[in-house]
Amino acid sequence: IPSIGADVSVATMLVLDPFALFFKAFALLAVGLIILLSTPYMQTRTPFSGEFYAFLLATALAICLAVSASNLVMIYLSMEFLSITSYVLAGYFRQDRKSGEAALKYFLYGSTASAVMLYGMSLLYGATGTTDLAGLAAGLSTSAAGQSAWLLTPAIVLLLAGFGFKASLVPFHQWAPDTYEGAPTPVTAFLSTASKATGFAILMRVFLVGMGDGAIASQWISLLVALSVVTMTLGNLTALRQTNIKRLLAYSSIAQAGYILIGVAAVLGDPARTFTGINGVLIYLLAYLFTNVGAFAVVTAIEDATGKLDIKDYSGLVRRAPWLAALLFFFLLSLAGIPPTGGFLGKFFVFGAAVQSQMWVLLAIAAINSVVAAFYYLNIVRYMFFVPATEEGESIRVGWPLQSALAITAVITLLLGIVPGRVIAWASESARSLLLALR
Repeated sequence: IPSIGADVSVATMLVLDPFALFFKAFALLAVGLIILLSTPYMQTRTPFSGEFYAFLLATALAICLAVSASNLVMIYLSMEFLSITSYVLAGYFRQDRKSGEAALKYFLYGSTASAVMLYGMSLLYGATGTTDLAGLAAGLSTSAAGQSAWLLTPAIVLLLAGFGFKASLVPFHQWAPDTYEGAPTPVTAFLSTASKATGFAILMRVFLVGMGDGAIASQWISLLVALSVVTMTLGNLTALRQTNIKRLLAYSSIAQAGYILIGVAAVLGDPARTFTGINGVLIYLLAYLFTNVGAFAVVTAIEDATGKLDIKDYSGLVRRAPWLAALLFFFLLSLAGIPPTGGFLGKFFVFGAAVQSQMWVLLAIAAINSVVAAFYYLNIVRYMFFVPATEEGESIRVGWPLQSALAITAVITLLLGIVPGRVIAWASESARSLLLALR
């Protein structure tokens, strides 16, 4: 077993390094939490719950392969593996028209994004003659590659289409709201966390390891800054108009991707710094995992009890289920980045990287967007605590699997906000191997 600081090549297409280990642990945590959400949810909705968990395990394997991939061919194959299993999960309720629509839209957008990304990979192969990321970096830095430099910009754009689809970055986000709304709620929680994190992991490895040269990096950093601005702005402004809780969290997830992208755009190649950008991305993703899954756990509990998903149906929730209302309030605070929560820690580190890189305009736009986001998060709180219910409902009971998921996510979200030392050290060490590629 390699030490935490070792990089081990496997079959020339996979690498086992601290960065990959971080996301493998992330995937296992995510799947474990989704199983807790799914246990009561699936029992009453389908007789084929066993196959559902098999597909979840398959997605975990796909993520583990994707985050270790060090070759463009392996990246493509593992992303397709993840996408195909995700399509099935999104449309798992075959008799539900919304679930079928979610899977169809996800498939159509996903297949198009996959083809576009593959074309970008072919351009890089044509320019360098290799699909290995380390060989790609060497090929792009040689004078011979300069003759094909005109291929580089379109290749970066096409790659971003594929990675941006998985991370739900604007303008590759169109599938997300409808898919999140129509998919089974535990699947929505999975797509908004584990699948999104995989997109960011692949994006960081390809760009930092394969295209981390200073002159080349300046091109994709400029594109990432622009994507970050439009992603967080469109996500937040559109979320203001949503009346369905799952669609609201979908646009919130898009906006969160914009914040996370700040860390990649503001990357610094010195692992000794407190804010390196990449460690901020890892911390943000980990905090977002527990926060968002916790929020969806509350949504699942209320959906199981009432069958309703509109925000207005959360009116008077504090009377029917005070502890569910309190937990959702806490998770929304974390999504808004208010201390002492894990969400605050994530934003602190990605914003800190932007400060060190002197990206003042990007930072100002992010701060304004954070205020906008707080408005629609607190609007849900207003319904739960201050708007009386239109009709009296029974108390909401929650089974032990969902209780366990709520307890785990709430405790870890709080601990990330008040005792984050070990997580910061883990994220910084995990980012080190990629950051060395920029030096």
